[in-house]
Amino acid sequence: MSLVIAGTIFVPPERLAAFRPHMLAMLEASRAEAGCLVYSYAEDVAEPGLIRVFEAWRDQACLDAHFATPHLAAWRAAWPEFGVCDRRLIAYEIASQRAV
Repeated sequence: MSLVIAGTIFVPPERLAAFRPHMLAMLEASRAEAGCLVYSYAEDVAEPGLIRVFEAWRDQACLDAHFATPHLAAWRAAWPEFGVCDRRLIAYEIASQRAV
């Protein structure tokens, strides 16, 4: 069974450009992790500063390992400086998938 993490974080629009390098570093490090199937961020075109998060992990053990990485700790430590707030992520357990 794989896991999908989906949700949002908010970055004040005036801080977004300065925060982008941190987002890119997090993407690159997370995508290199064992068991990471998808890791992406997308800026909402209708709501400035709203970042949509989408992740897929092979299993819970891989996600647990991700939570223990130094790059995740650095990522979260940078949030106060850039005003990151309103983290709303939900984990979904996926038993099967199909193209639509």
